[in-house]
Amino acid sequence: MGYDSPCTLTINGRAFRGIAVLEHKELLFRGDLRLVIPLSGIDEARADAGRLVIVFGGRSAALEIGAGMAEKWAKRITSPPSRVDKLGVKPGMRIALVGMDDDALIEDIGAKGAQLETSARSKGLDMIFFAAHAPRDLSRLEAIAGRLEPAGAIWLIRAKGRPARRSASGSRWPLERRQVSST
Repeated sequence: MGYDSPCTLTINGRAFRGIAVLEHKELLFRGDLRLVIPLSGIDEARADAGRLVIVFGGRSAALEIGAGMAEKWAKRITSPPSRVDKLGVKPGMRIALVGMDDDALIEDIGAKGAQLETSARSKGLDMIFFAAHAPRDLSRLEAIAGRLEPAGAIWLIRAKGRPARRSASGSRWPLERRQVSST
């Protein structure tokens, strides 16, 4: 994610040198003291004179990471990016969902100010979310890519946690890695 910084951690009246790392779900400190704080367990995060001050589990800690970083980290902790932000959805984009129906994603796309295209013939799209339910679905990628603007993107979606699929003979279905371009 790119959020890491050498710093001094002050906690319980003691100071420790190390590296702070802000990950998707945790704030880590690696040094003489090791600390892992789930972001969901942080009650308060604020920037104060170049320090990130956090309150968690009835304790308080300060990370001296610099003014700009402290403000950026506090914002990231208190207002994490939404799913559509992480996926690169921007206001005004034209987006299609192919092979999927996700009401929450549709709502998030609309709330972001992007336009959801429902016609299977829509072209000039900025982004397509394509659900592949079986390896044979991947053969549709080239045709789907033809619906995109030259700088458009396809997010390939599959069910999470599914075991590797096998053919009737027991061998793995071959998935070829190819770049799909719309030229």
